[in-house]
Amino acid sequence: MPADPHRVVILRRIMAVDGPAKVNVILDVRAGFGRSPMTDLSRAGGYWTGRSGRLRFRWSGAARARSGDGGLALTVTLAAGGHHDLVLELSGRPLETPPPDPGQTWAATENAWSAVVPACDDLTAARDARHAYAVLRGLTAGSGAMVAAATTSLPEHLEGGRNYDYRYAWIRDQCYAGLAVAAHGPHPLLAGTVRFVTERLLADGPGLMPAYTVTGEPIPGERALRLPGYPGGAARTGNRVTGQFQLDGLGEALELLAAAARLDQMAEENWQAAVVAAEAIEKRWTEPDAGIWELEDRHWTHSRLACVSGLRSVAAAAASGPPGGPGHRQAARWSALADSLLASLGDAVHPTGRWQRSPDDGRVDAALLLPVIRGTLPADDPRNRATVRAVTGELTEDGYVYRFRHDARPLHKSEGAFLLCGFWMAQVAQACGDTTAAARWFERNRAACGPAGLYTEEYDVRQRQSRGNLPQAFVHAGMLECAVRLSAGPGT
Repeated sequence: MPADPHRVVILRRIMAVDGPAKVNVILDVRAGFGRSPMTDLSRAGGYWTGRSGRLRFRWSGAARARSGDGGLALTVTLAAGGHHDLVLELSGRPLETPPPDPGQTWAATENAWSAVVPACDDLTAARDARHAYAVLRGLTAGSGAMVAAATTSLPEHLEGGRNYDYRYAWIRDQCYAGLAVAAHGPHPLLAGTVRFVTERLLADGPGLMPAYTVTGEPIPGERALRLPGYPGGAARTGNRVTGQFQLDGLGEALELLAAAARLDQMAEENWQAAVVAAEAIEKRWTEPDAGIWELEDRHWTHSRLACVSGLRSVAAAAASGPPGGPGHRQAARWSALADSLLASLGDAVHPTGRWQRSPDDGRVDAALLLPVIRGTLPADDPRNRATVRAVTGELTEDGYVYRFRHDARPLHKSEGAFLLCGFWMAQVAQACGDTTAAARWFERNRAACGPAGLYTEEYDVRQRQSRGNLPQAFVHAGMLECAVRLSAGPGT
C-alpha cells in the first residue's frame, strides 16, 4: 500500500546487521503457475525489464545482475551497517512510469498502513491485536469484501483428502471480522464490511449466497487444477459452497448491522438491508441448511440460535433510536420472530440439558459456544452452562478446542484443533467471569502461529503444525475480538 490494482511492487531490503555480508540473489519470474520462463530481457537505465507470459516486470537495484540459465543473478556485498534495496514491479500493462524510489516507497508504505490500522494500545496483546487488524485489512479488497484466506489447497489434515479454495468472501467470515472491529471502535474496516454485506443482501435477499467473489459475483464451481498439490491434497479452484443455503449467515448479518447501529454507522440502505435479512429469516428458517461447518442440510441448532441473536440485537438497536427512525417500526416484529425461533429449539436440547447439534444429532459442537458470547441467552442459562461443560470435557486437548467429534477416533485423528473455537472458549470464560481461564485459553491459542504471526484455520496439537489455508481471516478476527473482550474486564 498505497496499492495499484494493475501493478504489484515488491520491496526487498538487505541489511548487514552484525557485520559485513555477501548475499547471492536470483530472480526467476515464472507466470502461469511456473510454466512461463522469462523472455525479452533487457537492461537499460540501471534496471532490468522483461516478460513472463502475459506479465511484464521491471527489476531495480540490480543493474550489475547477469543473465543465465537460472534467471538473473546478482551478488550484493555490504559493509557492516549498510543496506541495499531491490524493487520488483509486476504488471499486465506496460510499465511506463519511472521506477519507484525505494526510500520513498518504504515511507509511503509505512505511512499508508499506519493510517488504516488503529494503535490498539488499550488492548491486551496490543501488538498482536494490531497485527490481526492489519491482516484483515490486507485481505480486504476495495469493494469492502474480505477473502476468507489468501491461499488455496492447503489441506486441513495431512493425507485427509480435504482441501479448499478460500480466496473468496464468505458472508459469515465478513460479519465475524466486522464484529471484531466494531467491538473496539468505528474503525475504517467496519464501513467496507457493512457496505459489502448490505449490497449483497439488497441484491439477493432470501437467495443470499454463503460466499461471493470480491466483486460480488457468484463463485465458480470447484474444479481441479493441473498442478501438483500440497502433499496429501490436489490443487483446486472454485468452491462447492456456491450452491448451499446457510441460515446462520443471515443472523450474523443482522448482528453486524446492529453493531454498526450502536456505533452510529447505519444509513438508510443499511436499515433496508436489515429488513431484507429479517424477512429472509422469516421466510426460510424452517428449511434445513448447511450450517456453519458447511455439511449436509439439517436443522442445525447453531443456525437458529444465530438468527435469534441477530434478530434480538438489531431489534434492540432499532428500538433505542428515535420513534419513527429507521427500523423502529420493525423492532417489535423482529423481537417476536426471535422469540418464535427460540421457542422452536425445544427439539435441540440434549437429555443432559445442553444444546445439541440438531434434533437428529445429539453430539456437542463448539459452535454452540457462540450464544454465550453473543448474549443470545444469559451466560448462566442452564443450557449454556451445560454446553460449556460438555465442550470443555469432550472437545478440548492441551488448551485447544476441536469443532465436534467426527467419529469414534481420537479427536486429533480426524482434523486439527480449530483456532477460532479456542478464541471463542476464551471469550466464554470471560463472559462467565473466569478471567484466569480466559487468559489461559487466549494465550494458548494466540501462540499457535508461525514467525510471521499468521494463523491457519486449524492446528495439529500432536505434531505442533499449522493446518489449512492462511492467513485465515476469521481466526485473526477471533483473536482481535478476544483481545478486546479480555481488555474490557470480567463478564464482557
